[in-house]
Amino acid sequence: MRRRWIGAVAIATLLTVASGCDGQQFSTTQKATGVGALLGGGTGAIVGSAVGHPVAGTLIGAGVGGTGGYLVGHELQKNEEAQQQTSAQVSYQQREIENQRREIRSLQQQQETE
Repeated sequence: MRRRWIGAVAIATLLTVASGCDGQQFSTTQKATGVGALLGGGTGAIVGSAVGHPVAGTLIGAGVGGTGGYLVGHELQKNEEAQQQTSAQVSYQQREIENQRREIRSLQQQQETE
């Protein structure tokens, strides 16, 4: 009876996760939260089965794993955003430097012709 219930919960979870994957791009935080919840749920189910409470173990494991995944994913996403911002600033500064070099060359050519 318990195995059937666990199987039903696992299938329902997989269907819920699969229905959410409609081609949308997930953020790093969302991906890490999902992975953490799945790994935590699986680990919790194993530990819960060993102590006779697989459903409680699954739910507790998924909650703890999801929370841990969220925290890690959120930090990773913040780092990614900071790197993107830095990269954009560097690109802008490189364009400005190139524009200034062109302007300097143009001024040098004007001086040579005078």
